[in-house]
Amino acid sequence: MKVTQRPDPPTGIRRTFFRAPIYLYRVHLGFLLGGRFLLLEHVGRKTGVRRQVVLEVVNHDAVGDGYVLAAGFGPKSDWYRNLRAQPSAKIQVGLRRLSVTAEFLDSETGADFMANYAAEHPKLGLRITKGMGFDVDGSAADFRAAGREIRFVRLRPRA
Repeated sequence: MKVTQRPDPPTGIRRTFFRAPIYLYRVHLGFLLGGRFLLLEHVGRKTGVRRQVVLEVVNHDAVGDGYVLAAGFGPKSDWYRNLRAQPSAKIQVGLRRLSVTAEFLDSETGADFMANYAAEHPKLGLRITKGMGFDVDGSAADFRAAGREIRFVRLRPRA
C-alpha cells in the first residue's frame, strides 16, 4: 500500500454534492439509504451549533448496537474533530434514532475493520481507499495497512 495524497475535505460544489443526502433525512426519506449510511448530528467544537453529516457505516454490531465510521478525509474532517471535542451525539439510521457516544479506535482495530470491509465489498473497498488517497493492490495485507492510517470511530448507544 502506498499513500498517494490524502484528499482535503470537500469544498464548493463537491461539498454540496456530499451534503445532499442530509436533505433526504430532513424530508423523512433517510430510510431510502438503508443501513449503509447514517445521519450524524453533532455539536460544532468552536460554535456550539448543531451540525449534520451523512456517513457510510463500515460496520454495525447488532449485539452491542454500535456503528463504526471511517474518517475518509482524515482527522481534518470537521465531524471527526467535533466528536473529539464533544463525543456525545445523535444518529439516525433508516427510521431509527439513537443518542450515542463516540469511541475513537486504535490503528490495529482500524486495520481489522478495513480488511473485513474490503473482504465483504472488494470492488467498493478498492474505490473507497483510492478516494481516501491510498493505492492498494487488493490484498488483505494492503487493506490492513490502509486501515492503520484511517481514523475509525465507533458510536455506541447511550443508556
